[in-house]
Formats: sequence, structure tokens, C-alpha cells
Amino acid sequence: MTGRRGAVRAATPVGVADNPAPWDAVGLTRQEYRSIAAALGRAPSPLELGMLGAMWSEHCSYKSSRVHLRRLPTEGDAVLVGPGENAGVLALPGGWAVAIRVESHNHPSAVEPFQGAATGVGGILRDIFATGARPCAVLDGLCFAPPDEGRARHLLRGVVEGIAHYGNSIGVPTVGGATAFLPGYRDNPLVNVMAAGWLRADAILHGRASGPGNPVLLIGNRTGRDGIHGASLLASRSFAEDPAGLRPAVQVGDPFVGKLLLESCLELAASGLLLGCNDLGAAGLTSAASEAAGRGGMGIELDLDAVPRREEGMNPYEVMLSESQERMLLVVEAADEAKAIAVCERWGCDVARVGRVTADGRIRVRDHGELVADMPVALLTSAAPRYRRPARRPLVPARSSPGEDLPAVGDWLARLLAAPNICSRRWVYRQYDHQVQTATAVLPGQGDAAVLWRKGTEFGVALALDGSGRLTRLDPYGGAALAVCEAARNVACAGGRPLGLTNCLNWGSPEDPATMGTFVAAIDGMARAARALGIPVTGGNVSFYNETSGRPVDPTPMVGVAGLVADIGLRRGSGFPATGLAVAMLGPAAGRLDGSEYQALRWGAASGAPQRPDFALERGLLRVLAEADLRSAHDCAEGGLLVCLAECVLAGTAGAAVRLPKPRGRLDELLFGEAPGRVVVSTDNYPALAALCREAGVPCRKLGVTTDGRDLVAEGLGTWPLRDERGLEPWLG
Repeated sequence: MTGRRGAVRAATPVGVADNPAPWDAVGLTRQEYRSIAAALGRAPSPLELGMLGAMWSEHCSYKSSRVHLRRLPTEGDAVLVGPGENAGVLALPGGWAVAIRVESHNHPSAVEPFQGAATGVGGILRDIFATGARPCAVLDGLCFAPPDEGRARHLLRGVVEGIAHYGNSIGVPTVGGATAFLPGYRDNPLVNVMAAGWLRADAILHGRASGPGNPVLLIGNRTGRDGIHGASLLASRSFAEDPAGLRPAVQVGDPFVGKLLLESCLELAASGLLLGCNDLGAAGLTSAASEAAGRGGMGIELDLDAVPRREEGMNPYEVMLSESQERMLLVVEAADEAKAIAVCERWGCDVARVGRVTADGRIRVRDHGELVADMPVALLTSAAPRYRRPARRPLVPARSSPGEDLPAVGDWLARLLAAPNICSRRWVYRQYDHQVQTATAVLPGQGDAAVLWRKGTEFGVALALDGSGRLTRLDPYGGAALAVCEAARNVACAGGRPLGLTNCLNWGSPEDPATMGTFVAAIDGMARAARALGIPVTGGNVSFYNETSGRPVDPTPMVGVAGLVADIGLRRGSGFPATGLAVAMLGPAAGRLDGSEYQALRWGAASGAPQRPDFALERGLLRVLAEADLRSAHDCAEGGLLVCLAECVLAGTAGAAVRLPKPRGRLDELLFGEAPGRVVVSTDNYPALAALCREAGVPCRKLGVTTDGRDLVAEGLGTWPLRDERGLEPWLG
């Protein structure tokens, strides 16, 4: 083929060279192929087409979501690095900072749950240390079908084992998250992974290429054939009935190589030897090289003969599009190349010089001295198409009409506490090492958010990951807004002041106007909530095509929030910690049955209009939780008020005797209805709490006191011993 910049040899055919519709083989449309040919002034070579198919995929280019993501607020006093880099970075006291990001590994986990989840952990950790941060925490957001279904149990076991395998082996604690079980995930599970890491604010690394002539190094694992077309044909298309044939597109992780890679990169960063650092994730060497060059306004030349390989006979197409794990692309000064290579070799990492930075804004790939790809970097990155897909706005939901009230309080409390979406997740988190690095100050099961201590200082960070497919299915705008509010509220309950958020948006096909309509509404809700609470978005991920044969998942926004715990000694758990404390409820007294766990259990499905958040109330609540002298705080979420009180007893060392407000309507709405903006707290200074609540405009009601023993006593309703917390074990067979 002949282009404007000389001859480009056709790489080894891989199903696209002689195909009458070559765009199909790489996930492009006919029109996209034509625009590529017009931009190049010629037909693309098979390698160029494969590279563009990967970079123009939904997974890499965000071509259906980018026009909407612009509405999210991304600037704030604490934001040091926002969207567009490997991870967002937020400022902390004393010159410290925290890097955060959340990503999805839904499609690989549906095909091969162990490796899909394990490589999800590995990938998100590389995003964190690519900024120069040492990873300090992992959180997982998992969604499955009900656990009494055989495939759901298989997926759950495989995913949890994969997360435990990678996190435990590499030495990063898995400290929290969320796990949901709903019919809307019957065909496609969701596996979202969030990570955080410590770094100095004046030592942030960027994924940029700079300095024409500077060497480009590839370090870490050798390149194999695993994961080819993972971005374009696995993560950017819907499944047919049986996705088993896609297993070759799933990557295979090695946490022990990941550990060597992590330590190599952090030593190189600390030594000042790195100009840029980029993870080889989706689309492999293609994305790492083109994104680094694009961010830096540079070009890049690659010599594939220098790429270390673990399989014989790999052609240029396979090398450039392999998604083999545990690999990083580094840019160093020419004068520092030998020092950088020596560091990598000391850690036992394979390292090779595979190219150099150029000044002409083009990416050139050579194989055996011949040019096999030559195109503008911008064609792979900023010139990717952006679509404003047809979107049919969802109807505003109407209130449901529930059946008769139910006075059998004790029976329903027991059923709710044992329900899969409420019962303890100890079966999950006990498989994780959540205390490695010895800085986890609030452990899983102890609080609404994890708290990590920054050793050598007085502060820490609180981390929470939340989202509800059930509520977002019923009300996309309200459900997404609620996800932001709940994650922020959980951080505040643990004693943190929210600084920023990262998100992972899990939806079906963007080509379906109904699906796209719910996505647009959810972005509006998330943007409104983030602005109202002053919590900027530092980055995230959009995962489309989570559907099988036209059956999409429940639209699920997962929101991760990081907050500053200014005094680590004042961190809080959710359980009542001592006797004789006042028990109070902050926020509105009654909830709503629509969308509640109680409604789903009692009538077989959640329906109606879940209550939307009151942003003024949420702001006031965050202030109260930050300033009040509280001994515990627990968000009143799934299951409602009575379940929340029971959880406070189960998570603590004291019982409680309470007198609940008289219901204005239904008893079950008071006890088991759900509404945002409600928190149950304990304090030894109730008058001061009440005064602060009045000042902040937050309703506050004293319910009772904490007591000896482990009983929950509700005057006029019953007494319930709460000795043992139900877990997932009975559901797993």
C-alpha cells in the first residue's frame, strides 16, 4: 500500500486482508472504515485497521458517551489531576495526595470469572501506580443474579477467588465495596474494581511522551497472544446466548510479575528517571503508545523486533493488539536509559527499548525493518468518532399502590436481615487480605466506608463504592443522583469529608434509544448531585454492551468517593460502641416502599418511584457528620430504619432500646421504607448534636439509648436478640 508518507507493508493477514467487509473483523462500521481511508488517503493496512478498530471501539474511545460526560463537573480545590489520565489525583494535607480510579471488567468476568476479575484488579492497580502512587486499597462493586441460581453462584465464587488471588498476592488490601443480587444481572454480571494509592503531590507522573529522541521502554511481562480483540470485540459488543467462545479474548494475570512491575515503576519514579508512564491495558501496545504520544503532542516510532515475546511466530498484528497483562510503557531521558534499565533488571522485570519519541505527531511501526503502520497519532485518539446516539427519555415513574399493611414486624425483620442484598458479606471479605500494609483503620463489616491511615501523619482517607441498579432502573435520574449521595454519605459516616469521586457506568447497548435515554438521564442526575454536594468527578469508565441477545443489565452507576479523615483517631464505625449513648436519627422519619428491598421481597419485584434526594438536606447532613461529636454513624439504606438499627447492634458491642416515631401512615413504610438522607448515630452529647442539626437544617430525633447485651428493643413493637449476623453462606449451597 502506498500512503502520503511512503510504503506501508501489509502485515500478516488476520482475517481482514481479503475480507470484502474488513471493518466487521475489527468492530468498525462501513462509514467508519470510509472515514479512515479518507483520512489516510488510502486503504489502511490490516495492522492499521486492527489498531484503529481497537482505539475506535466503544471501550477505548467512549464514542457514544463522550458528548454526555462533558456535563459532569471535574474541577475542585482538591483536584490535582482530573479526567484523561491513568487515574484522578486529589490533594491531602502535608503535601500528600491520593490517586483514585474505578474500572469495569464485566465482559471478561462473564466469560471467565476468575481471570476476568483477577486481571480487573491488576489493571486498576497499574492505573494507580502509573501516576507514581503506591496502591493502598482495592474495593469491588459486584452485581449478580440471585445467589440461589447455579450460574450466579459459579460466577460469584470465581470472581471473589480472582479478586482475592490477585489482591492478596500483590500485597494490596481489599477493604470494601458493594455486592448486589438482582434478576437484572441474570445474563451479564458486573465486576467493577476501584483502587486508591498514596503519592506526593509534587511527584505526580503523567502518561505522556515528551522529548523527541527519548527512548521508549517496555517493561514487565512478555507479550503473548492473550486478550487480542479484548477491547474491540469482547468489551464493545453484546453477547450472544453463549459467550464461551470468547475465552481467548480474556487476559491472564500474574500478580507476582505485577508486584515486580509495581516496585520497578515506583523506584524509577522516586529516582526521577521517568518522564512518562502508561499502562498497557485495553488495546495493549497500541493504546499505550498512541495515548502517551497524543497527551504529549508528540509522535512515536516502534520497532516490534525488540518486543520480548513468550510465544513463537507472533505477527505484528498480534504484538500490537495483545492485551497481555503486567506491562508498562515508559519514557525516559536518553541519558537515563541505562539507569532505568538497571533498575528494572534488579527487580527481575523484562525490559526492552522498543522505540523512540518523535516530533511529527505520527505513529510508525516497523517489523524486520519494514514499515507496517504509519498514521497520525490523532487519528487513533482525538479523531475517533463521537456520536450523539438517538435517546428516548425515560418516563418519570409513578408511585406504586402497595397492598395491605403488615404488622408481623419480627418476621419481616428476620427475613430482611437474611436477604441476599442485606445480609453480611463476610463470606466475601474473609477471602481478602484487608490488613496487609497494616494501615486499614476501619475494616470490612465495621463501617459504612473503609478508612486507610497515611502512616506518619494524623490523617487518613475514607473510601466508599456504591450504586443501585434497582433504583436506577426505576428512575435513571434519581438512581444516579442517589448513588453519588449515598457514596458521599457513607464516607461522611466514617468521619470523612468527601473530596472527589470516580465512577463506572454500566449500561446495555448505546445503539438502543431506550438504553441511551436512561444513560443520558443518569448523567444528568449524577452531574446535578455532584455539583450540589461540591464533589468533582476525577475520571472513570463507561461500560456499554452489557447485554445478551437484547436483554440489557439494569443500568448501574457505580460511584467511588474518597474523603479526608482529618484526625484518624476520630474515625467511626457503624456499630454502637458502648452503653449509655443517645441513639438518634438524622433526616426524615419515614421512607418510601417504592424500590425498597421490602417491596421486592414481599411483592416479588421493586416498582414505582423511589424517593429522590433532597440536595439541601444532603449538604447539611454531610456538614453535621463532619462536625458533630459522634461515636458511630450508619447510613439508613436497604431495608429501612428497623434494619438499620439492627445492623448498628450487630456491628457493635451494645444493644439499643428505642421508641420509634408514630407512623403517619403505614407501619411498614416507617419501619422498612427507604429514603435518602437518613443516618442513625450514637453520641454522648445529644444536645450539641441537636443544636448543630438545627443550624444545618437537618431533622434530628432522639430514638433511645444504647444498652447492655445485644438486643434491639423497640417499644410497642418487640424485642429481638441479635447475636449472630446472617451471611451469604445459606444461599451458596
